[in-house]
Amino acid sequence: MKYLAIIFAGALAAGAAAAQTSKEYSACSAKANTQMAMNACASAEATREDKELNSVYVEVLLKASGKPEYAEKVKAAERAWVAYRDAYIEATYPAKDKQTEYGSMYPLNVDLLRAKLTQRQTLALRELLKQYSGGENNPS
Repeated sequence: MKYLAIIFAGALAAGAAAAQTSKEYSACSAKANTQMAMNACASAEATREDKELNSVYVEVLLKASGKPEYAEKVKAAERAWVAYRDAYIEATYPAKDKQTEYGSMYPLNVDLLRAKLTQRQTLALRELLKQYSGGENNPS
């Protein structure tokens, strides 16, 4: 059973890695010759995705600012998403001693998974931004 978990974790990590398509991440990982360097590339990718998400989130809040009840709902949804993201990552890597269980690739895998989940949320916020900007199902 433990081997099945290791295979599943490896497949998930490969899937998370495959989702990363930024030029910066590709260039960084192509030059990374050590696990520490690969981990740094993944961390930078997660940070880039976080910055993009935060930028779109601010835009959504600005569009929703004319109606405080909308802005509060956006904030509540984002808080719920952060809780979901963190819980999902924890469920993906549930071991108490993560370094021992998942090895030196653990930081890389977690950062790539975080980046992937953040990319998805950024797309969702972009859809909300379209809606608040007068697109389909405009709530105004």
